Amino acid sequence: MSTSKKSLLLIILLLLIDQASKIYVKLHFQLGESVDVFPWFKILFVENNGMAFGMELFGKLFLTLFRVAAVILLAIYIRKMIKNNVRTGYVLAVSMLLAGAAGNIIDSLFYGVIFNVSTPHQLAVLFPEGGGYAPFLYGKVVDMFYFPIISDRFGETIFFRYIFNVADACVTVSVAIILLFFRKELNDSLESKKNVPVPTNENQD
Repeated sequence: MSTSKKSLLLIILLLLIDQASKIYVKLHFQLGESVDVFPWFKILFVENNGMAFGMELFGKLFLTLFRVAAVILLAIYIRKMIKNNVRTGYVLAVSMLLAGAAGNIIDSLFYGVIFNVSTPHQLAVLFPEGGGYAPFLYGKVVDMFYFPIISDRFGETIFFRYIFNVADACVTVSVAIILLFFRKELNDSLESKKNVPVPTNENQD
């Protein structure tokens, strides 16, 4: 199988897993509801307006447009790498990064339109009669994985406090893989951008 097909299949697979898990939780959990899988692992339904792991930075519209731009640039970068026969492993790692960014974009773009609001007292409905809870571009990102591995004597979680989703995990794992195993390819890419000749406006006789 060619690298381009592997990249595309990986992106599609990760997006399907991400969206299937989010839609299931959105339709079957009330906001804030949790299920204990293990003492150190819970499915806990929360929503956020921010970036990975619920961090709030800048405005919602800016974050959504930033993600869209990032996905477009990553897609262009992957296409260029495939054309230049870059190592398949690196291409797949960047493809995982793209899938993670795209997964949360889908929430931001469409969830406000296709779902009604989730509350601690009611489940969300897909394609509600009265319309969605937010305009296009302003949907909230669904998070659900919670690992309260270490707690203090008062029951407060010390590690790991963040609640995340499959898309967040893709971003984190892909960055870790790139830094651990593909630093040469990353450095080569950065160097190639630095060495691009800058056009000048020198007058010629």
